[in-house]
Amino acid sequence: QVQLVESGGGLVQAGGSLRLSCTTSGVIFRIIGLAWYRQAPGKQRDLVAVITDSGRTNYTDSVKGRFTISRDNAANTVYLQMNALKPEDTAVYYCNIHRSPYWGQGTQVTVSS
Repeated sequence: QVQLVESGGGLVQAGGSLRLSCTTSGVIFRIIGLAWYRQAPGKQRDLVAVITDSGRTNYTDSVKGRFTISRDNAANTVYLQMNALKPEDTAVYYCNIHRSPYWGQGTQVTVSS
């Protein structure tokens, strides 16, 4: 059974930082790509960052230079380090096995101005 469990969301002031974690089970972690998505109220779910099995990364333009996706294969965990947060980063953040139907439950990130 494939499971993804996110943690690390919360309330932070603009300019602050948060680190999201997503721990997986039921998969061979080292061979999968992983992604973080976010969904703001009333909007579609958008891709934020991707990391391949070999560690290559890609980001949506709005977070480049502020967010960093990384992975720890020994811990079956993918991270999203978010710095210089802005109110427009407020959303529910979801972990995904890239290009698969497997999603985490989501974690709320709220950035106050």
